[in-house]
Order: sequence, then structure tokens, then C-alpha cells
Amino acid sequence: MGVACSLVMKMSRTNPALIAFCAAIVLGWPQAASAEISAVLNGKSYHVNSSHNWNEDNYGLGFEYRFDSRSPWHFIAMANGFRDSNSKMSYMAGGGLHRRLFQWQRLGELYVDVGLNAFLMTRRDVNDNRPFPGVLPSVTVGNRHVGLNLTYLPRAATQSMVSADIVDPTVSGIFFMQVKFDIDRILPLR
Repeated sequence: MGVACSLVMKMSRTNPALIAFCAAIVLGWPQAASAEISAVLNGKSYHVNSSHNWNEDNYGLGFEYRFDSRSPWHFIAMANGFRDSNSKMSYMAGGGLHRRLFQWQRLGELYVDVGLNAFLMTRRDVNDNRPFPGVLPSVTVGNRHVGLNLTYLPRAATQSMVSADIVDPTVSGIFFMQVKFDIDRILPLR
């Protein structure tokens, strides 16, 4: 585990969100004997009904840590850096409370989780890169090897979270997609 955190700390010189992620893992590690860590590839967004030509290739890298739980409810810690809708780097770190709705032992233990993610995010065009809070719903469909995270940002949330005027009044919401890969079995974290 120390090797993984050392690597994250070296990478975090330009991404303070990774420091928060590493701290969350260290603080939760003693209780989380069978927790999972995933590498997250940030990918695509879709600006619903938008008349503006936003960047929808939101490439970046992040991590997600799911704490062990015996109930269908579980906590996650996350940190990401990605190209935002204006093609500038944005960073976020936070946590979520998710519930396993369905799990099937076939297809690599296929599952469906739903939940809420609370986070702090920085954007160059919002508060001059000062962190601002957010809470968004998410759905994950995956198995023990790979998963797809889908988050929805309604128009009203954009206005209230960042206290900013909408540049594109035609956008009615934004879907954001990430792919996550279980790296817990690959890296010697324990």
C-alpha cells in the first residue's frame, strides 16, 4: 500500500485532488480488508440539446476506492483530473454513497450500483480555479474487472453549484461517462 501511495503522491504535484484521494485510502485502510481500487479513464460527455460546440472528449485519469461493506450500501473515495467542456484541465476529489441494486454471479459478477457523489472541483472558468462543492447522481454498471460510471449534471445544478451564468442557455443537462478498471488484483497494495 505504501508503494501505491508514494506513486500517487509523486503524480500529485500538479493535481491536489490526488493527495485527497491518497489520504482517504490511508485513513480507511485498516477497516477495508477486501476493498477495491480502480483506475478511472475519464472519457465522454454529452451536452443535451446544446447549440454550442462544447468539448465532449473529456479525457483524463483518476482513481476510485470502494470501501468494504457487508451491506448493499458502500462508500467510495474518488479523485480525477480531466479536460472539461472548455478543453481546460479540471480536478475533483470527493466521496460517494452507493447502493448495489443488482448482482449476478455470471458475466464476471455483473452488478448495477446507484448513488450520490459529493465532491470539491476546480475549474479555470469558475471562481478562478478555487474549489467549489457539488453533489451529483451516478449509476455504475460493471463486473469485477471493468465498469462504466455514468453521471448526470442537470442544468439547475450547474447554475446553483457554481453561481455562474449559463453560456449556452439551450443545454438542458450533461451526461458524463467514465470507464473504470479494477487494478486491485494487479498492484501489490496489501
